[in-house]
Order: sequence, then C-alpha cells, then structure tokens
Amino acid sequence: MNKQSLIRIENTECQTRKKRFIRWENMMNSFDLRSSKKLRGKHILLVDDVITTSSTLDACAQKLQEVEGVKVSIATITVA
Repeated sequence: MNKQSLIRIENTECQTRKKRFIRWENMMNSFDLRSSKKLRGKHILLVDDVITTSSTLDACAQKLQEVEGVKVSIATITVA
C-alpha cells in the first residue's frame, strides 16, 4: 500500500449537497503526485468505500495517468 505518492493538496468543501458537475469541478485540482518515478509502469488500485458521482476517483485517476505507463483500476463496496 502506498499512501504517499498521491496526496490531497486542497481541502474542498463538503460534496454532499452539490450537483454532479460542481462535485467534479471541486475535485479536479485537489490532488498532486509525489515520487512519480516510483509509479512508472505500475498498475494502481484505487479503493473508495462509496461511489456517488465518482468525482474523487476521477480526479485521482486523471492525476495518476499523468505518469508514464500507469494503469488504474477502481474497487468499491457500494455505488450510490
């Protein structure tokens, strides 16, 4: 498990009552990469307990895919 390579750089407002596009827009610049060299060519599994609009996972996946050769998969327990 690697919790240091993708970090949240911006604390966003609560997403609960926001519409889909606003949630997506709210999350798009909230993450940054550290140690991207360690991620090159890796297959990364993102795990979220509940997917509502997928805004957070989308923002994370897009940032991770900036690294050469990265493949991203997603796992969740529930889709709301």
